[in-house]
Amino acid sequence: MMDQCEEDSGVLQSVLPTGGTDQAEDKGQPTQSQMGDGGNEWDTDLETDNATNRIQSRAERYLKACRKIGVTPISSFLHNLNEANLNLNHYSVGPLGAKALAIALQNDNVITHLELEDNALRAEGTRYLTEMLQTNINIQSLNLSNNQLYLEGADVIYKMLLDNCYVKSIKLSGNGFDDSAAKYFAEALKDDCVVTELDLSHNNFCESGGEHLGDMLAKNLGIEVLNLSWNSLCMRGVAALSAGLKLNSTLKQLQLSWNRLGHIEAELLGQVLKQNNKLKLLDLSSNLITDRAVTLLCQGLATNSSLRVLKLSHNPLTNNGALTLLKTVINNTNSAVEELDISTVFVNEAFMELLEETRQRRPPLDVQYSYMSYTARNVSALRIFNKFLNERNESVMDFFQALDKDRTMKVSTSDFRKAVKEANVPLNQGQLECLIRKFDKDCTATIIYSDFES
Repeated sequence: MMDQCEEDSGVLQSVLPTGGTDQAEDKGQPTQSQMGDGGNEWDTDLETDNATNRIQSRAERYLKACRKIGVTPISSFLHNLNEANLNLNHYSVGPLGAKALAIALQNDNVITHLELEDNALRAEGTRYLTEMLQTNINIQSLNLSNNQLYLEGADVIYKMLLDNCYVKSIKLSGNGFDDSAAKYFAEALKDDCVVTELDLSHNNFCESGGEHLGDMLAKNLGIEVLNLSWNSLCMRGVAALSAGLKLNSTLKQLQLSWNRLGHIEAELLGQVLKQNNKLKLLDLSSNLITDRAVTLLCQGLATNSSLRVLKLSHNPLTNNGALTLLKTVINNTNSAVEELDISTVFVNEAFMELLEETRQRRPPLDVQYSYMSYTARNVSALRIFNKFLNERNESVMDFFQALDKDRTMKVSTSDFRKAVKEANVPLNQGQLECLIRKFDKDCTATIIYSDFES
């Protein structure tokens, strides 16, 4: 029988360009040593390669580490040896699988982005990876989301962040972190200027967690993107975040969707927008933002000159709130808003007409909204009708006066319908009926045009 070194060589050859059968299992089920605490029999410190190991390929180092630790190699790792982005999300790596990866990557100079989401790493596996980062200076982005880290894992991340000089993006979503864990992150990042992107969404931060993170924002010197969606920050937490944001000079994107934020929190964030001119994106989707809350938020939006994207979909907003937002953006001559997401708000004709006027003056403005089909046809019909009249150097008033021989300031809808068809206005039947409904809102079969602008 071949010895173990020959067996490792066979697996290595199977993933090199010369071809062969791939013996490494892809997305295989974790072995017993991967799933449990079997890693206790191994030293917690990573082994240091000797001179011979350093000149071996990454694949060789990885296969030998897997053999020694007793885990199944992941073929995706072996098949992407030259890729800067190593994506091993959802591969059941486990704590000991993480140890094998850490040994292989200690001195790697190719990978810059390491994706390990949903791999049941727990604190043990994360510790192996953070030890690896003490010698690997090339990895700049690390995704450890959904890995059952909890408070023990937060402590591991805290210790890594204290010595971090290279990792700029850290994703830690869905790891069961609570307010106690927030204290770890706040302490590690309060004077940090290396990390620029931090994802702490889908965790269990409440009010005191928000206070810790707010204190961090007041002192942090580097974070540009902060995701705190799917937590439970509520009033005290948002108040602390707001206080920190007023002093923060680097944050550009803040995501706060799914935090049960209402009018009090909206008012606090409105005050932030009055003072903070660095924030470019604010995501408040899926909260409890009502028309009243939007009015309070707009107190800050009315003078803000930096915010470009505002997301408010899946909130209990109505057309009134949508109009308030749009008017605020229009009236603020220094407004930088380019995208307004109110995609779940059903707007009426007044909103769409105002939006149409706004787009003439501010073409870059992208507003996402919902509407009833008849509303869209109505506004479209009116636009077509006005364009037709403009091309003939006529006004709406001129058109109706030509039909009103007795100068009663009234025209029957039947006469109007007939005149539109005879003039060959490019409207289909549905658009024509919508236009009539626009002019005859009370369905009296009579259009009173005395108040129309000439």
